[in-house]
Amino acid sequence: MSLLDASQTRPLEGGASFSLGNRLLRAVWGVAWLVLCRFTPPPLHGWRRVVLRLFGAKVGRGARVHASAAIWLPANLELGDHTLIGPGVRIYNQGRIAIGARSVVSQRAHLCASSHDIADPDFQLVLRPIAIGAQCWVAAEAFVGPGVTMHDRAVLAARGVLFGDAEADGVYSGNPAVRIKLRGLRA
Repeated sequence: MSLLDASQTRPLEGGASFSLGNRLLRAVWGVAWLVLCRFTPPPLHGWRRVVLRLFGAKVGRGARVHASAAIWLPANLELGDHTLIGPGVRIYNQGRIAIGARSVVSQRAHLCASSHDIADPDFQLVLRPIAIGAQCWVAAEAFVGPGVTMHDRAVLAARGVLFGDAEADGVYSGNPAVRIKLRGLRA
């Protein structure tokens, strides 16, 4: 990754957190998504998969990404088969984000895979990957924080804020999110 040392670049004084090459790639990506995908009609998921793959994303069969989703860097994204990224979802994947098969990230949810070292006077950026297992659901306007793992079939309720790991089949709600019950999928 092209993460820079904050003591050298001084991001609090306007310096960069990422290399020039990374910033240029993201600028090209932003223009490509805007021109090639942002205004495509909902059924063109296949086309958006192609564009994401061209920019380095690992995208499974049948994955659907809505045109209004915002993805920071496709090369840091992995989507399993038949995963759904809903309208207005923000995937802030400075660190890697992997989402398992048949998982759903609903409208306007936010996944953030980075933070800052609050003990560092230079406020060094820290990349902390997110792993979302198979058949999970991140409901509308929920937030999944840096370093979180949602194990298979976990659910984060609407507007929930998850900063710790979610166990398999757990249903989480609130800010900060706590487990409120087990999912109990029907067989």
